[in-house]
Amino acid sequence: METFREPLTKEEESLFLDRLKSGDIEARNMLVEHNLRLVAHIAKKYSQGEYCDDLISIGTIGLIKAVNTFNAGSGNRLVTYASKCIENEILMHLRSEKKKSREVSLYEPIGTDKEGNEIHLLDIVEGKEQDITDQCIQKERILKLHVFLREVL
Repeated sequence: METFREPLTKEEESLFLDRLKSGDIEARNMLVEHNLRLVAHIAKKYSQGEYCDDLISIGTIGLIKAVNTFNAGSGNRLVTYASKCIENEILMHLRSEKKKSREVSLYEPIGTDKEGNEIHLLDIVEGKEQDITDQCIQKERILKLHVFLREVL
């Protein structure tokens, strides 16, 4: 099992942030790698069992955004800023998942019939409009009925 790297000291963090300002991609990667433990810690707060790996991935996106947008002159540490960015990214994901949970698929199996065939919601939902062939058959029968009524009356 692979473990996370140790967090950076304040001096190491400052050094990598200075290198990042000058465009050093390796410094950015080091900042991200050394803060993955923070992502796992925050994701664990919001996880429900096996879903934790997905939240770590989403939290890592928040960490990368934090490293890319962090202003060292603000007086805060990267960890403080990154934790908010990670939480925001995870919360945005959870909100979007909550919206999706209310969606219902017409092709979702909802049970089986007497013969053991799957029944889908689409099979039992009736539309307001008739099928075009049913409409044509009904019009034809109405015309025949009118003709028959005229002959009888």
